Amino acid sequence: MCHAPLAVISNTPCPHWYPKNNPMIQTLFGSVEQEPTLLEKLKSGVQKTRDGLVSAIEDVLSGKKAIDADLLEELEYTLISADIGVATTEEILDRIRERVDRKLVGDATELRGLIREYLLEVLQANHRPLASVAQPPAVIMLVGVNGAGKTTTIGKLCAHFKNDGHSVLLCAADTFRAAAIEQLEVWGERTHTQVVRQNTGADPSAVMFDALQAAKSRGVDYVIIDTAGRLQTKTNLMLELEKMRRTAARIIPDAPHEVLLVLDATTGQNGLEQARKFTESSGVTGIVLTKLDGTAKGGVIVAIARELGLPIRFIGVGEKVDDLLPFDPDKFIDSLFSSK
Repeated sequence: MCHAPLAVISNTPCPHWYPKNNPMIQTLFGSVEQEPTLLEKLKSGVQKTRDGLVSAIEDVLSGKKAIDADLLEELEYTLISADIGVATTEEILDRIRERVDRKLVGDATELRGLIREYLLEVLQANHRPLASVAQPPAVIMLVGVNGAGKTTTIGKLCAHFKNDGHSVLLCAADTFRAAAIEQLEVWGERTHTQVVRQNTGADPSAVMFDALQAAKSRGVDYVIIDTAGRLQTKTNLMLELEKMRRTAARIIPDAPHEVLLVLDATTGQNGLEQARKFTESSGVTGIVLTKLDGTAKGGVIVAIARELGLPIRFIGVGEKVDDLLPFDPDKFIDSLFSSK
């Protein structure tokens, strides 16, 4: 009888890895500069989106008083160009027309605040906390196409949970690429986190089975599962994700508790189509939007929330391990619309 190879668990224990806070270090020559605050990171990360959306809106409205068809056409072009999405853009324009008709707004300068209000409403309506479990482990599966930054996101997500004092186990279920397993093990070493793996070509569900059993026996708080990158159009690979979900539920009731789709923000509306297909096939519960600092298309966050009803869980705003930020609708909109 042929048996699957036993899982290998990379073990680099360290009781204190990542300090929760980075206080300013005192020296004989004064103080070392502190790390930027969360809001400062967020403002820096959305700078290009702010330029492409809010600054563009302000340019359209500058010097205008009357709200007429020409102004609304310019606004429509600006919102769609920022990847807010056609449906969301139409709803914004309909709200403006309705308020103009009811004489609730009569000056173009008021439209900036109206747009801000609507975008915040959309994001708040779909925002909810990460799934919590009464009995650990909480199981989080990450899915997405190749090149979106999935494995790197897993490493940063691991750092985030450990920074909050939680224990984590990583599962290398991307068995199609040897480099994916090695990359995850590098993150395991950086964050002093165990990685459950098998050889390249192993059954991903079998690797996950071993990881979940190990996590249950050790009382680990979170299991984060890496999966192979796949196009949303590849039926067989999407069916494999369904198999993994069924396997997880047999070991831990209601698992996976989160299926996070990692999207590259620079793809804009293409990312929305990816999200739609993955949601249909693999039960996506939330979005991680990477590379937000490198694009003016961050408005796709609103399109995803509005058209798919999915919460944005985390956003990537840089290359550092702590540049994966939990998404907060209020802070995100504040960072876009606040003065520079």
